[in-house]
Amino acid sequence: MRIVCPFCGERELGEFTYLGDAKPQRPSADAGEDAVYDYVYLRDNIAGVMSEHWYHGGGCRAWLKVTRNTLTHEISLVEAAAGAGARQVAK
Repeated sequence: MRIVCPFCGERELGEFTYLGDAKPQRPSADAGEDAVYDYVYLRDNIAGVMSEHWYHGGGCRAWLKVTRNTLTHEISLVEAAAGAGARQVAK
């Protein structure tokens, strides 16, 4: 599998580290324990298209949001992950 980094171009998978599902959103400060537990520990195991966070440690060291089909490994979108330091790299 190869990933096209928006900053470095197409690179091999070995340059990247998989973080996980990009969909969970941090609950508000006043959310209950159940919401925090769900955010920290519970993830869907999707067979199909899902958004994931990847770190490009072998290149620009940016966090990326990759939209990938987990069945075929086809990547349909790669973009900088908001709030993960990617904005500084893009400047």
